[in-house]
Amino acid sequence: MRSLSPRPRTPLALYALTAGAFGIGTTEFVIMGLLLQVAADLHVGIAAAGLLISGYALGVFVGAPLLTAATSRLPRKTALVALMLIFTIGNLASALAPSYAVLMIARVITSLAHGTFFGVGAVVATGLVAEDRKASAISIMFTGLTVATLLGVPAGAWLGHAFGWRATFWAVSAIGVLATAIIATLVPADRGDAAPVRFMEELKGIARPQVLLGLLVTVLGFAGVFAVFTYIQPILTRVTGFADSAVSPILLVFGGGLVIGNLLGGRLADRALVPTLLGSLAALAIVLAAMTFALHSKPATIAFTGLLGIAAFATVAPLQLRVLQQAAGGGQVLASSFNIAAFNLGNAIGAWLGGMVISHGPGLGAVTWAAALVTVLGFAVALWSVRLGSRPARIATVAACADTSL
Repeated sequence: MRSLSPRPRTPLALYALTAGAFGIGTTEFVIMGLLLQVAADLHVGIAAAGLLISGYALGVFVGAPLLTAATSRLPRKTALVALMLIFTIGNLASALAPSYAVLMIARVITSLAHGTFFGVGAVVATGLVAEDRKASAISIMFTGLTVATLLGVPAGAWLGHAFGWRATFWAVSAIGVLATAIIATLVPADRGDAAPVRFMEELKGIARPQVLLGLLVTVLGFAGVFAVFTYIQPILTRVTGFADSAVSPILLVFGGGLVIGNLLGGRLADRALVPTLLGSLAALAIVLAAMTFALHSKPATIAFTGLLGIAAFATVAPLQLRVLQQAAGGGQVLASSFNIAAFNLGNAIGAWLGGMVISHGPGLGAVTWAAALVTVLGFAVALWSVRLGSRPARIATVAACADTSL
């Protein structure tokens, strides 16, 4: 006799993944608020301290495929626990780093776990829920990343200012220990029918044109976001005219937008994935373009900063689920990890693009225009991908009609 107890809408294991995402998101971005303290303590320039951010992003980009290959034969729960242990060890090494070089190495070690954790975690998350809730499951996991931006990063920055930057990394290490314990306790073990896919099969999955196009859309979409976000402080202070003290509260508005957009994108993608993907990218391009005109009004700038957060993370769950679906049948974990690497590659390209516009182009006020154009390109690639994907279905329909007529 079947049990009449309803299946929980959101398994506790999803929140375990959220806890891990929160810790990883905090350690990725918190260094932005500690650059001056790190530079002074380790006797390096601010530019050199800023490379700790670039080093982390590069580590994510390189580490995602490498650690996915290294853990491809492990059960997914075991892989998640191992990745959180790497994350925790990297943060402990950061807290104890006696020099800039050691801190850079520790940051890279920490970053290696980032892409694979989100890649494996996205696959695990979608396996915990019904078919019509897969995008929402991804967005719930990524809520940890958005909450880290909203709360974890400001709290970490405050802790670093009050007790020294090393205290922040000790705190993040504690989060890592707690998240590891939660994942080990709540995430279910792999089912016996979920045999690991061979790495060569994973590579074949990545080589599919639709997967590659999906990765390209992710790169272009987030290049647009980070072309603006990387330089949000000088844009707010030098273009709009806000005081330096106003930047942190405005960034809280941006962080709140991330949380809203992340959950909204997940729910909409569960109802209609392709329209949500195209619609969120179009909305992001429109917000970036319109923000150019809003920058000359303080109230409008605050409103558009929140809208940018909503539009930016409304794309995350659709982008991730699109790549997972196109890699179905082999290569999902590697494709998922590569998509996380694509997000970070987009971050790096966006920061470079924004810097070029500022240094060699029209200047700060035009960064949002450049970002919008890159996002439009991402929308065009996504539209092309959708049309290419619909061709086999149309051909199959025509063939079936021909067979019927015969």
